[in-house]
Amino acid sequence: QVQLVESGGGLVQPGGSLRLSCAASGFTFSMYVMSWYRQAPGKERELVAISSISGRTNYAEPVKGRFTISRDNAKNTVYLQMNNLKPEDTAVYYCNARSISSQYWGQGTQVTVSS
Repeated sequence: QVQLVESGGGLVQPGGSLRLSCAASGFTFSMYVMSWYRQAPGKERELVAISSISGRTNYAEPVKGRFTISRDNAKNTVYLQMNNLKPEDTAVYYCNARSISSQYWGQGTQVTVSS
């Protein structure tokens, strides 16, 4: 019933842009903190960006100024706009939803930044 489905990943050249989307269903989206995480080969999963219930945002230092998280509660969707992409941004990007008592993960979408 609960689903988080990411889309928008792909191959992009350094300096390029991608917009990731995460479509949510099966829970009350507006009552969940939404986040994007990423995991590169051989590395631990790391937090990239957070959007609170009110829409306030926070970012990891490596992406600050380049990435923007936003949410559209009417569409039950959270986005990650990624600009000026760098090879070190290459990873599987995961959508996460968290409430006081529950947590859900998407399946991930691959982002590859390479020339």
